[in-house]
Amino acid sequence: MTPRPCRATIAMAAILAITPTSARAAIAAASDTPPASGAASLKVQFPPSREAVLPNGARIILAEKHDVPMIAFTGYIVGGSLTDPPGKEGVASITAEMLRKGAGRRSAGEIAAATDGVGADLSTGSGLEVSYIAGNFMARDDKLMLDLIRSLLREPTFPDSEFTKLKSQTIEALRADKDDPSSMLSAYAAAFFYGSHPYGRPADGDEQTVAGITREDVLASYRANYGGDRLVLAMVGDFDAKAMESRLRSALGDWGKAGAAPPRIEPASKRTGRRVLLIDKPDATQSYFWIGNLGVKVTDPDRVSIDVVNTAFGGRFTSMLNTALRIKSGLTYGARSRLSRLQQPGTAAIVSYTKTESTEKAIDLALETLARLHSAGIDDTTLRSATRYIAGQYPTAYERSGQVAGALVELATHDLPLTEVTEYPARISAVQNAAALRPVIDRVYPQDKNLTIVVVGPAASLRKVLAKYGPVVETSIEQPLLAGTRTARPSTAR
Repeated sequence: MTPRPCRATIAMAAILAITPTSARAAIAAASDTPPASGAASLKVQFPPSREAVLPNGARIILAEKHDVPMIAFTGYIVGGSLTDPPGKEGVASITAEMLRKGAGRRSAGEIAAATDGVGADLSTGSGLEVSYIAGNFMARDDKLMLDLIRSLLREPTFPDSEFTKLKSQTIEALRADKDDPSSMLSAYAAAFFYGSHPYGRPADGDEQTVAGITREDVLASYRANYGGDRLVLAMVGDFDAKAMESRLRSALGDWGKAGAAPPRIEPASKRTGRRVLLIDKPDATQSYFWIGNLGVKVTDPDRVSIDVVNTAFGGRFTSMLNTALRIKSGLTYGARSRLSRLQQPGTAAIVSYTKTESTEKAIDLALETLARLHSAGIDDTTLRSATRYIAGQYPTAYERSGQVAGALVELATHDLPLTEVTEYPARISAVQNAAALRPVIDRVYPQDKNLTIVVVGPAASLRKVLAKYGPVVETSIEQPLLAGTRTARPSTAR
């Protein structure tokens, strides 16, 4: 495990890959072969769960699952990088990483040795809206597991030497990310699209903001944002739920509250008109592009219908976007539609890449496909295929205890019922009226006249091309991400 994963690794592997939303996204990467019949009867079975609220406000969800002698857990600390002070973007991420760098009587090496010595997994990190702790242990090692959970959450020591090392590694990782524009594109797009809104802050910060973070900033972030009232913990596996609740009450029930209230985020506004950000990467041989506007939040009432539309439009190999840009034209190896669904509306976007010389053709084709979605919607055949595909693939996203724990903590965090997962395939299969999806399409997906476009590639070859899509501002990939997007200057096509 590298000391400092890149932003894409943290976002997908550590947090989102275990949530219901991303389980739907995982469907997109699976086979396009639908089940033969009976999709509507499919139901995801979760083990019975026991829920409790501890005296300090911590919420715990416990589910017994005795098929294998393992215990998996996921805990969210509500807040995440939304708690980062302006100019200190990345401090929540470093704070969460530092939990494993020394806690209680153990050093970083001793924490790693204790975990590795029993063949367990233990991770901590932070995303946009939550920080997390997660792990998998053999049931026989439950005493060690509980002691590590307690000490990492309640007794981190934040050694100065480990902080200095992690800070340096983080800056180097952020610089290295720039060699892979695909890992940076979404962060640039969010910063440019949202501007000063908290959703525009990169969870990992950038090399400039991280360079300004001190150990005192980390201590202040921990004191303000870690406490029992911010914790939502789910545990699934081979244990007695009643006894485990008692043990967790002893370990966490008297943990004090966080020093500050959790952040409250106002919704962003949709952008009107067109605008383009060009991030100059002179050595790039490909262009990476993001086209979008504001979409919907995770609790949107039409979320099931939205999943069906998104699968058909850009969420599987045979989607409209991938068929147009890859299968038929060969312009790219992949084109997707991405919905960032958070506690407030995130973005709805088209994401792809192509050879620099075919940038105009690829963007034009993506826009044509978006226009066709609005003008024609999806037909009945595509609707049936998409619903059968989702309903058939979805249950496999919850085969492991860690996946179930992640789903339980995600549902609790957003105050959604368990049926959100268990009845999801049947609800998907109940979407049968293609015409009824037209209002959903128009509400969720951006209109041609109101688009934010972000492109990473060689500016010398792209300035003139991109000018046709709207006013272009330009920055260099060598600039720190936030400073670069905020000080981007109008591009002069030549």
